[in-house]
Amino acid sequence: MANLRKKGIAALKVIVSAALLYFIFTKLNVSEVFQTVKMANFLYLGLVVILFILSKVIAAFRLNLYFHELKIHLTQRSNLKLYLLGMFYNLFLPGGIGGDAYKGYVIKKKFEINTKKVVAVLVLDRLSGLLLLFVYACLLSLFISNDIFKTYQFLAMILLPLSVLTFWFLNKKLFKYVLPVFWKSVGYSAFVQLSQLICVYLIMKALRIEMNTVAYLFIFLVSSIVSVIPLTIGGIGSRELTFFYGASLLGLNENTSVGISMLFFIITAIVSLFGVIYHFKEIELKVRL
Repeated sequence: MANLRKKGIAALKVIVSAALLYFIFTKLNVSEVFQTVKMANFLYLGLVVILFILSKVIAAFRLNLYFHELKIHLTQRSNLKLYLLGMFYNLFLPGGIGGDAYKGYVIKKKFEINTKKVVAVLVLDRLSGLLLLFVYACLLSLFISNDIFKTYQFLAMILLPLSVLTFWFLNKKLFKYVLPVFWKSVGYSAFVQLSQLICVYLIMKALRIEMNTVAYLFIFLVSSIVSVIPLTIGGIGSRELTFFYGASLLGLNENTSVGISMLFFIITAIVSLFGVIYHFKEIELKVRL
């Protein structure tokens, strides 16, 4: 029964992703989108790949901070392998073993740690990343010349510190056992999301987009938040939908906007695909004494 449920979830995600992509591409000039992508400067894209990998390495270090607070002293090498495999599962096996679920399963099996604590740190790791996406989005919204944003700038200025304080309060009340690494994890998250923002900026340079930089970066942040909702395969479709409607709302070129999204996804997929190595080769989790 459980296996049937997983297959049903996988099928649903495929259908939703396909439906969203179909909807988006019926609204776009598809040839123009692909022409935009084809004309990209590969030197800039090479830099994007390097910076994206660096962002994922730092993200893995952030997760290991939490593991260490649970007295699970994984070596960074072992943790990086596990993190890469998790990226592969999240993107390519959406209805089977999700990346976070698999990491939790392996850690629980190896170290006999409390299940709730393992689940908690995996969720906190995700929330820490989402927090910084929201913080950067609030910051960028202050620099967008649009009547909608100008009207609500004061709200962004309030929500920015309030979101950080709320997350800190949540950690203090419910997850005291990882509170000592709160600010360090937030610092890692700041670097991770800043690195990915620079990735998108370099993609824009690769596509020779010189105008509305802040607006495109803002849309990327919002799309990253939306893509976390587990309704599609690795955010496929939902990210493009956000880029499409975000561009429409802000008066940007929808074809160019979706082209940025496609390139970012392709780079994510290429890097994540290397995790298949550890799907066929068991990871030996080593600990630092």
